[in-house]
Amino acid sequence: MAAKDRIIFALDVGDLASARKWVDTLGTSVGWFKVGLELFCAAGPEVVELVTSSGIRCFLDLKFHDIPNTVSGAVKSAVRLKAQMMTIHLSGGARMIQAALRGADEESARLGLPKPRLIGVSVLTSLGEDDLPSVGVDKPLEDHVSGLVSLACGQGIGGIVCSPADLPFVRPLVPRGAVIITPGIRPQWSETGDQKRIATPSSAIAAGADLMVIGRPISHAPDPLDAVKRIVEEIEAVQG
Repeated sequence: MAAKDRIIFALDVGDLASARKWVDTLGTSVGWFKVGLELFCAAGPEVVELVTSSGIRCFLDLKFHDIPNTVSGAVKSAVRLKAQMMTIHLSGGARMIQAALRGADEESARLGLPKPRLIGVSVLTSLGEDDLPSVGVDKPLEDHVSGLVSLACGQGIGGIVCSPADLPFVRPLVPRGAVIITPGIRPQWSETGDQKRIATPSSAIAAGADLMVIGRPISHAPDPLDAVKRIVEEIEAVQG
């Protein structure tokens, strides 16, 4: 995999015009664009079309989490948008995961479209060990994440989102063919921000990450294209 194709740039902006600016600026420099809740709520399906019609891969990160039937319907709607990857929350349980996968299979087959890769979110990188009791989790973070990942992989999930800090124990649980995506990527020259469990691009790749979501280290850099170039060089140094 080319180093640039490992980079998912987070389109964490609030309107279509700003998203278009980033697509025009970085379209040939990164592998993916992530469309999250803020942008999708502001611009709707049009922003996914903006990305995909430009020949760029779209990671639709809406983290579906609801009853199985509702999540299946949401996934089918997202398939029609032609996003290549989309996220679900693994805490929805086995039946919800199964419904999401079935929805992706059925709708892509019905429309003759490539099946998107469903990505499971384990524990948000903004949460640390000390936050878990407040959300009703009474086990160590590693045990909780491992349980969710094993559950999802047993259902045939296409990939996992996990903190860079969790990679050493998550990587062995994820079968060949599934990908691991890590947010919380912060090059040494960038600010930490609100992420608690972070890593540099090189350390994440070395620990087993396949793809990395990177936003502010690029978007807040004085020269975003130079920031991407530095990240690509760091990845290439690890890949050899």
